[in-house]
Amino acid sequence: MKIKKVAVLGAGAVGSYVIWGLSQKDNIQLGVIAEGERADRLKNGITINNEKYYPNVWSSTEKDIDLLVVALKYNSLPSAVKTIASVVNENTVVMSLMNGVDSEEIISAEIGKKNVIHSLIKVASHKENNGYCFNPETTLGIIFGETEEPYYSERVKAIEELFSNTGLHYRYTDYILEEMWAKFRLNVCNNLPQAILGAGVGCYEDSIHMKAISDGLRNELETIAQAKGIDINKSGELSKRGSAVPASARYSTLQDLDAKRHTEIDMFSGALIRMGKELNIKTPYNEFTYHMIKALEEKNDGKFDYTGDKDKVTWAK
Repeated sequence: MKIKKVAVLGAGAVGSYVIWGLSQKDNIQLGVIAEGERADRLKNGITINNEKYYPNVWSSTEKDIDLLVVALKYNSLPSAVKTIASVVNENTVVMSLMNGVDSEEIISAEIGKKNVIHSLIKVASHKENNGYCFNPETTLGIIFGETEEPYYSERVKAIEELFSNTGLHYRYTDYILEEMWAKFRLNVCNNLPQAILGAGVGCYEDSIHMKAISDGLRNELETIAQAKGIDINKSGELSKRGSAVPASARYSTLQDLDAKRHTEIDMFSGALIRMGKELNIKTPYNEFTYHMIKALEEKNDGKFDYTGDKDKVTWAK
């Protein structure tokens, strides 16, 4: 098996890392899937680490794609599954680099399981006025693998060959589900509390109160993982940490709130609340976090702007 044609769906913070790396690869076709105004914008290039990149821009009718990299925001996935189905053929490998632990399940419900390889990415990428930025040296990169034997499959070997000599950091693992849950734990415990506080990640070391909230979220997540038969400890020491960042770093949920966008909280605490109900496991920390971040989204939407309602009266309850 050889991968000669790669398409990226979602040319944002995560997709830009893939585009940056694979643009350095000879003898492959690299493109992004986009339609309409977004396609027109991408044809003008993507700025990554202060340099312009010009991948091909393909529509959802593009054929003969060997590898489709899905790098969307969670809220965009339900409306994108038809696009995914339209570009996938019998031999296309689909790699979802989305956060969370259920995007593969959502994609598989549309195209079947056999095309999907499980994966995750650890990259501290953020958007600035001149494009997307990340540190290639400190980025941990892409981790991928099969969920059953043979773990070192032909498509794993093909992806390794594709990523070699590109600048991308990557590794395959025999414990991809455990690795995905280990990253899920990082996101839930480190991403969400700082988003409520509106402070850099140094808050977890500098405040016992922030650490207590993070630990509460962690305990609920690990209890659910154990009930689902996921032994996160199998993921190894490398999976217990994210990419190196300064104490001032603001992770994706806080970046979304800063930009007045809706977050991926449904993929984080929302998913854990749902799984907790299915397994009869209480999730009070995640329920509080979920509702707080939803309320912050409403605040950004202007729901609590009462400046024009001087005559409106309400009563404390």
